[in-house]
Amino acid sequence: MSRAPHGKPSAHRSAAPGSTHRPLAASRTAIHDPRWPRISAALSNLRDRGRHAVRIVDSDCGAGSLLLHALHHARMLGFTAIEGRGIDGSPALIGHARAAAARQPDPAIGVTFECADMLAALRDEADLPADILLCQETGPKSGRPDLRDAVFAAGDRVIDDAANDGVAP
Repeated sequence: MSRAPHGKPSAHRSAAPGSTHRPLAASRTAIHDPRWPRISAALSNLRDRGRHAVRIVDSDCGAGSLLLHALHHARMLGFTAIEGRGIDGSPALIGHARAAAARQPDPAIGVTFECADMLAALRDEADLPADILLCQETGPKSGRPDLRDAVFAAGDRVIDDAANDGVAP
């Protein structure tokens, strides 16, 4: 544990001396997301099955913190070819996501963030579904059966806020 300027122990951990690795700033946000345990379990399951490559799409990525953390977690688990795609309707949030990705380069991780219509982007994803697709609400409360159908066509494993992730209604 490091010491804060006032001499008291600090919970902040810094990188090892001489290391260029910086902890992900968004990690705290990501691990408190209710989907994180299922994302981590899905990645572990893929590795346990001998997979070395993974593709993750976040259909409502915001500033990208959850997607970026999932991609770096996949790298930590030993994946050697990792692809991520973040989709959001807000140009400002996509700009923040791109900036965050640029601060965390890794040659094994390819990530793109784009401002796009979610339904059109998900329909494009259905041609080659992602291993893991992250989204917000896909259940009956979403009120958009066309969006719900596109979500389940775009990913082999869908992880949403509801308890029914991965199972088409």
